[in-house]
Amino acid sequence: MATELDKVDVVVVGMGWSGGIVSAELAKAGKNVVGLEKGHNAKRSDYIGVKDELRFDNRFEIMQSLKGDTITSRNEIDETALPIRTMKDMQLGADVGGASVHWAGATYRYWPYEFEIRSQTIERYGEDKIPDDMNLQDWGITYEEMEPYYEKWEKTAGISGEQDPLAPERKMEWPNPPLNETPSLKLFKDATAELGLHPFQIAAGNMSQNYENPDGEKLNACMYCSFCTRAGCDFDAKSDPLATVVPTALRHDNFELRTRANVRRVLYNEDDQRATGVMYVDEQTGEEFEQPADVVVLAAFAFTNNRLLMLSDIGEQYDPETREGVIGRNFNGQYNSAFHGAIGYFENEKWNLYMGAGALGAAVNDYAADNFDHTDLDFIGGGAIELRQYGFGAISSSNNYPSDTPSWGAEYKKQSLKYAYSALHIWYTSIAMSYWHNYLDLDPTYKDEYGDPLLRATYKFGSNERPIGKFGVEKCVEIMEAMGADIVEADPLPDEFDHVYAGGHYTGGVVMGADPETSAVNSYLQMWDVDNLFVVGGSAFPQFGGHHPTPTIGALAYRAAEGVERYLEEEEQLVEPQTESSNS
Repeated sequence: MATELDKVDVVVVGMGWSGGIVSAELAKAGKNVVGLEKGHNAKRSDYIGVKDELRFDNRFEIMQSLKGDTITSRNEIDETALPIRTMKDMQLGADVGGASVHWAGATYRYWPYEFEIRSQTIERYGEDKIPDDMNLQDWGITYEEMEPYYEKWEKTAGISGEQDPLAPERKMEWPNPPLNETPSLKLFKDATAELGLHPFQIAAGNMSQNYENPDGEKLNACMYCSFCTRAGCDFDAKSDPLATVVPTALRHDNFELRTRANVRRVLYNEDDQRATGVMYVDEQTGEEFEQPADVVVLAAFAFTNNRLLMLSDIGEQYDPETREGVIGRNFNGQYNSAFHGAIGYFENEKWNLYMGAGALGAAVNDYAADNFDHTDLDFIGGGAIELRQYGFGAISSSNNYPSDTPSWGAEYKKQSLKYAYSALHIWYTSIAMSYWHNYLDLDPTYKDEYGDPLLRATYKFGSNERPIGKFGVEKCVEIMEAMGADIVEADPLPDEFDHVYAGGHYTGGVVMGADPETSAVNSYLQMWDVDNLFVVGGSAFPQFGGHHPTPTIGALAYRAAEGVERYLEEEEQLVEPQTESSNS
């Protein structure tokens, strides 16, 4: 029997960027907030003096274990899905701070076109440009409406950047100047400029100088130590929730953080269509608790947000046969159809590639969004072409050699040493569209340690993925040749999704929009049919834009926090729904 606790104003599930932002903003507003985190109580100090590629890059120490809690995966609707158990195939953030503790830091705003992708595509190319298999829909919000929330997140995170020549003119300067330009990045910029493209330094969640954000949180200048991705920051120099919004929330007595709190259900009164709280298990004692609240905010990873709604029987489950329902609809993300490009080997160049940072890089956006004419192309959307200098690790990522090199022996050793400092990789971060056949639901076979069904992902490439991937690889080869590489090799494109959920970019399933028939939440991420339930995070993405998701997740979280505060005063639906049957 679960123990019922005292009611609070807001209960927040998950303590990454989304949950941390909502908690900090509502705590500052004087609301009584409880934050529940399934993982451990990670802190900034946990990573000081810790640089260990084996622990973090190879053994995935700060990722969620997949032994008991994972997803099942399949390509086709009539297949039996199987659990993903291998950590190299899927990395999910765990503990306080979530996935953003180990994010690299690449910071892009989504483009005006991407927020209104259906309407702008039709306006420019006609409705026939949209393939029949694609669930293409607008977000229910414009870039202009999103901009103040992007600004707020960028100030909180202390982003280091410079103006992209092709992006909308910013109303606010970047909080910090860009990271240092390295010789390899200069080579990329010079070559792309000669091709008539518009290179710029990637905006980074890695501090170019010491910084104090508007909440008084202090971050240090990046030391270019190379331990960003899959690791917490040793120098407090990376924008993550542990350095920003979580300590801001914790400074307020009206915020309480409970860790090892595994939320298993949203408590829901179907007659009143209201969430009354959540039920969670204290994983240290095994006790069950009910936490009542006036507002419930699901701010966990996209998979968890979807699964909690399904387990709680909230919202209409998407059915691919009828194309009706919204929960689980438009599952998408950047997997192995993105991040393909070209690798170049240079005979007479050497760079210190062991120095780096997660978002130390340069890019061009000439092939992003609708910045180029798609009239005669067999795809829509685009992405950035990037060169990053992450900083090589000693164990694995520095071992680059041409494909005709033997996989062992003297020649293998010779070529590995020869190109240790002389190989560069550029790639295309292409948009990932949503399709009627890609969705999430509960698995009928596999269960977790509590006996609850695992989440099942049904995902295969749609009509856009192969053409846009081929286009991106061709452009990367062209740029690498212009950079002067002696050997240029194109990345092979996969024939089909191979159940490797690499990159950590999984979104959709509880998508936002203006029409309740094709979206689960409105532009404040408030559920259409449960006014006091907000579902915040990447689960809200109707499509995955052609850039990394974190800034948009952060911006939407600030808007959601504003919405929760408004709801506590008004206690009603914050957005008037619109019927747009053409979005389906």
